[in-house]
Amino acid sequence: MKERDDEWNEENEEGEENEEGSFAQLFEESLKTAKVRLEPGQKVEGKVLQIGGDWIFLDVGQKGEGILDARELLDAEGNLTVAVGDKVSAYFLSGSGGELRFTTKLSAGAAGAAQMEEAWRSRIPVEGRIEKEIKGGYEIRLSGGVRAFCPFSQLGLRRQDSSVEVIGQSRPFRITQFSERGRNIVVSHRVLLEEEQKQRREALKETLQPGMVVRGVITNLRDFGAFVDIGGVEGLVPISEVAYGRVEDIRSVLQVGQELEVAVKSCDWEKNRFSFSIRDTLADPWSRVDADFQEGASYTGKVARLVPFGAFVTLKEGIDGLIHISKLGAGRQIKHAQEVVQTGDTVAVTIEKIDRDQRRVSLVLAQSAAAAPATMTPEEQEPTSYVEKPAASGMGTFADLLQGAKTKKRR
Repeated sequence: MKERDDEWNEENEEGEENEEGSFAQLFEESLKTAKVRLEPGQKVEGKVLQIGGDWIFLDVGQKGEGILDARELLDAEGNLTVAVGDKVSAYFLSGSGGELRFTTKLSAGAAGAAQMEEAWRSRIPVEGRIEKEIKGGYEIRLSGGVRAFCPFSQLGLRRQDSSVEVIGQSRPFRITQFSERGRNIVVSHRVLLEEEQKQRREALKETLQPGMVVRGVITNLRDFGAFVDIGGVEGLVPISEVAYGRVEDIRSVLQVGQELEVAVKSCDWEKNRFSFSIRDTLADPWSRVDADFQEGASYTGKVARLVPFGAFVTLKEGIDGLIHISKLGAGRQIKHAQEVVQTGDTVAVTIEKIDRDQRRVSLVLAQSAAAAPATMTPEEQEPTSYVEKPAASGMGTFADLLQGAKTKKRR
């Protein structure tokens, strides 16, 4: 009898443990599926379920349907900018009877300081018109004729060069300060842009990889390169990555505000450093070198740079050839290439040799090609020609410095 009681107790305890485990599991699952209570001013993303005459119905992951005034999503011509299935970001206003009210911003429909105070507390954007420039910033007219102040630094991610361009424009603003019953209101458009930028950055963090080609906008130009914003992330295009050819002045080929494609070279999310390339999106000029140039043929080029051992001549963007100093004197010995040619000169040259593996082109002046010796002395052959890579500074490449040291040593 005792053995039966023990068996029964063991089975009962095991059953209780299973029930407890099942209950814990069900409770955990219920927490995962529970609807989070929406708070006024909370920003959510909803899916457009239906479009009525005046209202847009949204699925926001709650028991009730979300509704949004359709007038908030009309363009300048009065056309609706969304369709069924599109996703919309909106701010929660209130809920009643299973109906959840949302807004994208408080617009002309709302009026008075009371609504502005509510927008300030709930962090809901308000529509504002830039009226005029005043000391330290701009006067903004909000809904219902309420006046507000926006500092220069809070109108955008970067300060506008000309105030005239923004006067009269309407933009969404976040009320950052509300006092004296609405007589002192400070607003910011920048905080909204930063929030959007942060969201785009998080999305890019999941997808952006080296080798990808993306579109961006040039935000700043410096002597060493161009800064490009690809939407949430800003990176640098070094001047050496602008083109296959040598770029002396980056402002002569690029401009602020220009839209273009860039290839992602590297991503360092921890240090917030991103490197892009324009050159990698362009066709490699060496892929057509056989079709464009032939050994023994003559071409016209421009002297790109003078170095101690000769002159570099640009035959085509990205393809430079070297006229060795021994080929510039027309039989006489010269100390520097500038005795014969100057940077920027247009010269006729003949291609002696094309080294496709090393990407090097050997040139001679066309008028001296017929008189050139069939062979070169070892001293003449040593500083072989090559396609020069853009230097980081005006001191020249490492190869230039090394070759110059060799030349001085021989002398």
